[in-house]
Amino acid sequence: MIENENIQIPVEYKDICPIADKDFQTAMTILVQEPGFQKIVGMALPNYKYSQLKRVLLGLNSKHEFQVKVMKPFIEGVMAKNKTTLTLDGLEHLDSQIPYTFVTNHRDIVLDSAQLSYLLIKNERDSCEIAIGNNLLIYDWITKLVRLNKSFIVKRNLGRIQTLAAAVQLSGYMHFAVTQKHASLWIAQREGRCKDSNDRTQESLIKMLAYGNRDKSMIGSLKELNIAPIALSYEYDPNDYLKAKEFLCKSKNPNWRKSPEDDLISMQTGILGYKGEVHYAFTPCINEELEQIPEDLDKFLLVSRVCAIIDHAIHVNYKIYKTNYIAHDILFDDKHFVDQYTLEEREAFEQYLSGQIDKIQDMKLSEADRFYMYNKMLQMYSNPLTNQLEALK
Repeated sequence: MIENENIQIPVEYKDICPIADKDFQTAMTILVQEPGFQKIVGMALPNYKYSQLKRVLLGLNSKHEFQVKVMKPFIEGVMAKNKTTLTLDGLEHLDSQIPYTFVTNHRDIVLDSAQLSYLLIKNERDSCEIAIGNNLLIYDWITKLVRLNKSFIVKRNLGRIQTLAAAVQLSGYMHFAVTQKHASLWIAQREGRCKDSNDRTQESLIKMLAYGNRDKSMIGSLKELNIAPIALSYEYDPNDYLKAKEFLCKSKNPNWRKSPEDDLISMQTGILGYKGEVHYAFTPCINEELEQIPEDLDKFLLVSRVCAIIDHAIHVNYKIYKTNYIAHDILFDDKHFVDQYTLEEREAFEQYLSGQIDKIQDMKLSEADRFYMYNKMLQMYSNPLTNQLEALK
């Protein structure tokens, strides 16, 4: 199903919704003149002349064309360059004529959603609109670019009253997009990436999703979104050492915060770094499970139950790689999964982790620092297996 682009967007969603196709060419004409955009294109596509890409971009008429003619080959180029294999299963659980709200665990700032849209397009389904936090939109041209690429904006870092208003606006748009535009959506199960891969759905997300239709019960409002969890599994996370560095910095200084430049480095590392195999496991819409929750259940318990349903779907459907088995055995000083890998593979993974830590050049690391980061990365790779074992009990 291709979303309905002809429907009028209510004025209250104009500042967060994707750019309408009728305004696409005007916005693209402005974007291609931006020096920052030209620079990032040069870094991401060094083998292309900007003048050639500019002609292609100015010849596009819609967000769908942008994703098919630009983003699809871009993802294919990135995968070929980094020898990344993208796989999926479970798409048969979802009706191609129904719009869904895909809720996933979150590993990579850019690629989690971009790869999902690529897989949907490749399997002859419409791509999804993408939720993106405004903390990543550090330049106006980035905002324009993501809105041309079917993104809608999640406003963050606001005051208490503004935060509630932004949540109501966001939820209202998401309900409008699913029920009126017939657009599928992607949103992470929590704000930001889960740095240690211990994936848990944030209760505030579920509350926000329910705001969108106050005429219905919380369960009724959530069902309107057709929530379908997806489990993302990365064989290797190119940002693992950067995530471990964040943990280290916060352990030394609880007030430490990432800079916008840190996010840009994470984006670049995630796009260009080696990932091995990345797997997307589509799971059924949770509406039937939502119907089993009593409507009169305490709100706190209801939200907790919804989070548990999503978490279980994600945890059960991880694809477990040798990196996960090895990390689990090293972390717990065990040989429980020794039949899943060879001694050579274990040694190679240990060398990989040490090599990742060696990439930290902007701070002096003590042996204790290296040990701390090493263990954090072991947790990142072992937690999906730990959670799956618990979910399968």
